[in-house]
Amino acid sequence: MNKTISFAIVHFTVAFSLVYLMTGSIMTGGLVALIEPCVNTVAFHFHEKLWQRRTPRQQAEALFAMPATAA
Repeated sequence: MNKTISFAIVHFTVAFSLVYLMTGSIMTGGLVALIEPCVNTVAFHFHEKLWQRRTPRQQAEALFAMPATAA
C-alpha cells in the first residue's frame, strides 16, 4: 500500500507541475492533477478487462515476443 500511495503522490505532483509550467495557473494545475488520475484509473480498468480477454496463446506470444531489430 505504501508503494501505491507513493506512486499516487508522484503522479499528482507530475501532473500538477507540468500543467502549472505550461499554463502558469495553480487552479488549472490543481484541477488537472485531480481529474487526470481519475480518468486514467477508469481507462486502466477497461484496459485490464480487455487484456484479460486475450487467449492463452496470445498471452504466451506476448510473453515470449522478441523485439524487432533494426536493419
